[in-house]
Amino acid sequence: MRKTFYFIRHGQTDLNLKGIVQGRGIDSPLNETGHKQAQAFYEAFNHVPFDKIYTSTLLRTKQTVRPFLEQGIPSEELIGLDEISWGIYEGKEQDETIMTGFEEVVSSWRDGNLDLSIELGESPNQLVARQQEAISYMLQQKYEETLLVCMHGRAMRIMLCHLTGVPVCLMDDFPHTNTALYVLEYNGSYFEIVDHYNVKHLENL
Repeated sequence: MRKTFYFIRHGQTDLNLKGIVQGRGIDSPLNETGHKQAQAFYEAFNHVPFDKIYTSTLLRTKQTVRPFLEQGIPSEELIGLDEISWGIYEGKEQDETIMTGFEEVVSSWRDGNLDLSIELGESPNQLVARQQEAISYMLQQKYEETLLVCMHGRAMRIMLCHLTGVPVCLMDDFPHTNTALYVLEYNGSYFEIVDHYNVKHLENL
C-alpha cells in the first residue's frame, strides 16, 4: 500500500533557545516562537487531507500539531517517535564540558560507532530499533494513506537515514530546524524523499 509521510520537527522551546539539552527525558512546552512556527506550518499545509497524526509522547510535538488536532484528525502517540535520550546531559546547559562530550560522541557516530551513547542515554542503534517498531506499526494501518508525523531533531535525522537507505553515521547530512518538513513517499517497498527540508512556511516569521 502506498503512503505519504509528512515528517516535521516540533516548534521551538525555551530550552532550544537557551541551549539546554533536551532529549527524551525533558518534557518542555513550546515557547511563543514555537507556537508561531506551528501556526505557520498549519496555514501552509492545512489543505493536505491527513488521515492520521502521529506524535511522540512529549508535549512539544503534541502542541506543534494542535491546530490539526482541533480539526478532529485522529492522532496517536508512539514512544518510537520520542527523541534520543541524552542520559546524564539532559536538562543541563551546554557548557564547554558538555559541548566537548557531545562533539566526541557525534564524531564517533560519524565514524560508525553507533552503539555508543552518552552515559545512561541511548545509542543511535537503540533508537533505530524503537523507530523501526513505530514505522512498522504505521505501515500496517490499512486505511491511513497520508500521515503527519511530528518528532524531534536528532531522532528525525536518524529516521531519515534508515528509511532511505542512507548509513545512519551520515545523520548530520540531513539539516533540520524547528518545524522543518520532509515529505517521504512509500510505494510498498521503499521510501523516497519527495520534499527535502522544506522551511518555506517560516519565511515571514
